[in-house]
Amino acid sequence: MIHNPWNETISQLPNPHFLQTYEWGQVKARYGWEPIYLVWDNTGFSVSLQLSNFQPSTVKAAALVLKKTVPTRGLAARLCILYAPKGPLLDWGDEALRTRVLDDLQRFARQQGAIFLKLDPDVVLGTGVPGTETDRAEAGGEAVRADLVRRDWRFSEDQIQFKNTVILDVSTSEEEMLARMKQKTRYNVRLGPKKDVVVRVGNESDWPMLYKMYAETSVRDGFVIRDEGYYQTVWGLFKGMAEPLIAEVDGEPVAAVFLFAFGGRAYYVYGMSREAHREKMPTYLLQWEAMKWAKARGCSSYDLWGAPDVFDESDSMWGVFRFKDGLGGQVLRTLGAWDFVPNPFWYAMYTKLVPMLLGVMRSRGKARTRQGLGG
Repeated sequence: MIHNPWNETISQLPNPHFLQTYEWGQVKARYGWEPIYLVWDNTGFSVSLQLSNFQPSTVKAAALVLKKTVPTRGLAARLCILYAPKGPLLDWGDEALRTRVLDDLQRFARQQGAIFLKLDPDVVLGTGVPGTETDRAEAGGEAVRADLVRRDWRFSEDQIQFKNTVILDVSTSEEEMLARMKQKTRYNVRLGPKKDVVVRVGNESDWPMLYKMYAETSVRDGFVIRDEGYYQTVWGLFKGMAEPLIAEVDGEPVAAVFLFAFGGRAYYVYGMSREAHREKMPTYLLQWEAMKWAKARGCSSYDLWGAPDVFDESDSMWGVFRFKDGLGGQVLRTLGAWDFVPNPFWYAMYTKLVPMLLGVMRSRGKARTRQGLGG
């Protein structure tokens, strides 16, 4: 569902992503970031802090860039960091356009006084699992990577989004989608209804319950989540583009997913579950219903949101990947996040200090989540 000129514009570009939408910019605006809209058309490059009436047919490239000012008390310099999540959006195979966009972005970063500008566009380096018969390299992606290296961009130690993911084709019939699943996965999908697992679409009244379940999941599985207000902001601003699906047994919620849809692709971004009734495999039925949800929304693909960096048991995501792999998707390996660094001194300082601060904040976040659950 497209609500504004920005979304209409980017939906016409290659690989439009929900993290480039107007709504995502508004989410981040409530948490200390300033959204900036960059557009390349036939006449040049424009920068806007407000939504404008862009002409989608003339736009060649676009990027939502998030800006955060870095406090520098006692210093004359005004520093910031810039991040274009899953952007910029363009035909990366068009070398002339790519050159133009990267030149303008580098100039923009310098003008803004940026410590760095981070990009992590969906430029595909390869598909399939490395070292297997499914492995396929993408020459176009390697050309982009070589271009960034030549320009002295740095592969970032801070990968905000998943570099790799699993994509399901939901443009085919339900029979074909089931047939692509591994036999055990297909069995587990069919087990849920036999064991009285029911999936329903959630609404705003379910949000407190969903957050509590998400908090339980984060404590059990050892990952950090944000406070409840953040998710309420995301879910509220994406109303019409996002919905929860909730699996229940005898009216008791036991698992849920929160799905987003934009530009012909659906995304499984937040997943949560309880220990109760796990033997009834509710998460398998949930993913099947999510695939059907994506198809009903007119999406041709469903992004399972994350795959390992290293495809073996040493990677913390290996268990989750095996679950996703059973659903019959294709591994997509992308460029990952790269930083343009106009200010090497402050970049070195930032990349040393921020991981330490984040470590402290994550420990405190985990403790707060546990406290909120009364444990």
